[in-house]
Amino acid sequence: MRIEKITHNKKQYLDLLLLADEQENMIDKYLERGDLFALYDDDLKTVCVVVAIDSETCELKNIATYKKYQGKGYAKSLLKYVFDFYRNKYKTMLVGTGEVPSILSFYESLGFEKSHSIKNFFTDNYDYPMFEEGIQLIDMIYLKKEL
Repeated sequence: MRIEKITHNKKQYLDLLLLADEQENMIDKYLERGDLFALYDDDLKTVCVVVAIDSETCELKNIATYKKYQGKGYAKSLLKYVFDFYRNKYKTMLVGTGEVPSILSFYESLGFEKSHSIKNFFTDNYDYPMFEEGIQLIDMIYLKKEL
């Protein structure tokens, strides 16, 4: 297994990024200014994008694993690498997600705790209703982790 920081041609990973953020213009808002990491185990399995918020805080904007590789620990491995990568640069990492129990428990298993929410984020910022595991995404739930 190897992890690479991707600095050029980030859009080549769009098919995977769209699994976690279904609207390309929303990805365009953070992809170029963010750090993109790709995890390979023979072939590409998982990617994530991290963006600086300020001198003490960064935000995980996207993490996605191809469906056939989900549940095999690739996302956790990539996030553990990213935590170590940023540990000496930032104090806190944020992540925003929908109110989906399995996703919230995934982040909580990695040490994230609920921080705050943004009402109607998904309904205000996306062109169509978004659903995850049959649940309509309405509010953005933010979690934070001390690095």
